[in-house]
Amino acid sequence: MSIRPARADDAAAIWSIIGPVIGAGETYALDRDMAEAEAIAYWMGADRETFVAEEDGVVLGTYYIRANQAGGGRHVANCGYMTHVAATGRGLARRMAEHSIDRARLRGFRAIQFNFVVSSNDRAVRLWQSLGFDIVGTLPRAFDHPAHGFVDAFVMFRDL
Repeated sequence: MSIRPARADDAAAIWSIIGPVIGAGETYALDRDMAEAEAIAYWMGADRETFVAEEDGVVLGTYYIRANQAGGGRHVANCGYMTHVAATGRGLARRMAEHSIDRARLRGFRAIQFNFVVSSNDRAVRLWQSLGFDIVGTLPRAFDHPAHGFVDAFVMFRDL
């Protein structure tokens, strides 16, 4: 498995990953009906660096890294990660997270902050905690989960 910068010709493969995740509405606070062009523009926006994880030339995951805030907050990174449903449980998210931590250091970021981790996304919460992220805030009932109703969202943070 390798991780490389995304290219424009990766858009269809990225959509095949992010489209179903966004549509499920279980882990990201994005419009579940977001159109493909809008989703690709968001995920591959000019304000972020986007990567893909691939195996044997097949894109199985993607993540982006960007400054969490402008100005005085630009030293803290923010990332988003999605994996193809067929790659779940294979360690891909961990590999992308480790890659993003290294990438954040290379870019001079001093920390990484996740602004909105849905509390019912147990796998993600456990993964981030295993990689040294702490829950530094809880947003009560901030996410309307399609199956669980209103659930908390966490702000998670890690120094680099």
